[in-house]
Amino acid sequence: MVELISAVEATDVRFPTSRELDGSDAMNPEPDYSAAYVTIRTSAEETGHGLAFTVGRGNDVEVAAVRAIAPLVVGLPVEKVLADPGGFSRRLTGDSQLRWLGPDKGAIHMAAAAIINAAWDLHGRRTGKPVWRLLAELSPDDLADLVDFRYLQDVLTRDEAVDILRSAQPGRAERTAHLLEHGYPAYTSTPGWLGYSDDKLVRLAQRAVADGFTQIKLKVGADRSADVHRMRLAREAVGPDIRIAADANQAWGVPQAIEWMERLAPYDPYWIEEPTSPDDILGHAAIRRAVAPIKVATGEHASNQVMFKQFLQAGAIDILQLDATRTAGVTENVAILLLAAKFGVPVCPHAGGVGLCEMVQHLALFDYVAVSGSQENRAIEYIDHLHEEFTAPVLIRDGRYRAPAAPGIGAELRPESVLEHRFPDGSAWQAAIA
Repeated sequence: MVELISAVEATDVRFPTSRELDGSDAMNPEPDYSAAYVTIRTSAEETGHGLAFTVGRGNDVEVAAVRAIAPLVVGLPVEKVLADPGGFSRRLTGDSQLRWLGPDKGAIHMAAAAIINAAWDLHGRRTGKPVWRLLAELSPDDLADLVDFRYLQDVLTRDEAVDILRSAQPGRAERTAHLLEHGYPAYTSTPGWLGYSDDKLVRLAQRAVADGFTQIKLKVGADRSADVHRMRLAREAVGPDIRIAADANQAWGVPQAIEWMERLAPYDPYWIEEPTSPDDILGHAAIRRAVAPIKVATGEHASNQVMFKQFLQAGAIDILQLDATRTAGVTENVAILLLAAKFGVPVCPHAGGVGLCEMVQHLALFDYVAVSGSQENRAIEYIDHLHEEFTAPVLIRDGRYRAPAAPGIGAELRPESVLEHRFPDGSAWQAAIA
């Protein structure tokens, strides 16, 4: 009997992180880290899990978007989906009616990402492999088949992509062994949430250094004097040799970003992240020219591979920050990694949200093994929140991600966590209402 996808379930799961101001920044002062949590079920009782990350209100909209796409998936033969993940991705992102709600951006695109990541999770579980290894063992031609080159071919052709992948083939085994032994560099945003007190910032920054991190990140953008004060405290806490990144979360216009960074420059910020609107490619380029040698990083809100293409074409960023759930999941992120390799721009993935550390590590590890072949000036973001809610939580040791061995992409929440944090009827939320 042919195994079919029998159901695509979406659940509104929210964690009350606003109570301690975990995750707080200039544009999101009181976030509740949330997930439109997706489970794909098959007629053979197999499952795959994915999610779209949000920060509270509107998570129900994301759940509705998943449910709108689900009819395109239910009833498909599992083998057909997993044999052609590029085609499956294009089926979801290219539907002639749903596409009108994007195209290739917003809630509908993130819903597609959640389902696509769940399909990759299912694929990893069926083969007994973590997704990073599943990807890294594909041939250059099979990897290129994942990519929709329609809007990229003026910059990156299929032949060029295959050449990039073939050039990385000889060292795959050695780099895999290196990952398994040494892991992948991480940086931590845990000390720097905007709502934290000075004492908490200093204590967490010093703990980060003691734990082996060589880079921390501070949120900035709400108050200039406070940012100067906090940056000074952080620099005094960690010393001159630890990198401190700053993240404005889109708070500024272009002139304001340049002026603000002039005030922070004496404390040697390594990069400024999302200094202005995530859609303003030329604005990023102008800021980059003005604030150098401080680097400009962005990408967590870049909607699709075309935006990344143009950021790179315009010389607008020094650091590319892809996200596991903002673009169309694993499949579109393969294209983005190839673009970054073509332009020689390092990738430091965004992971400041529930489940993002668990998922995005697979993309960075795959990039190291099979695409860029480099860890130079690269690190995956790490936040110390909510990992205990997952069945295969991320593992950090000595400031480095340890390569995950569990099959899949790591997005499966513990069933009891879903029951507790389901909104609005989970016990965590009922207790708050009471």
